Amino acid sequence: MLQITIEIWPGGDKTRARVLATSSVANLSDLADVSDYAVRVSEGYNHITNSAPYSLCGKIFQHDRKSSVWALVAKIATLATEEAAKAGR
Repeated sequence: MLQITIEIWPGGDKTRARVLATSSVANLSDLADVSDYAVRVSEGYNHITNSAPYSLCGKIFQHDRKSSVWALVAKIATLATEEAAKAGR
């Protein structure tokens, strides 16, 4: 399982850090070279846009595991962004 946590550190101060969003990613393909993933993303309340917290589940298909982990993170971010836009966020 891959766990992604996005934090903000106001003024670079780790003691004031707070989590903005998280994602849990599970491989569904027995760690095959090209794998499918179940993804759960959540984002907390956004006081700037006054958006309520939300979470969603989705899938990433046919990801080449030989690529950088950032390629998978980009696909997850795209999924989250597209689904949030559909929900008017």
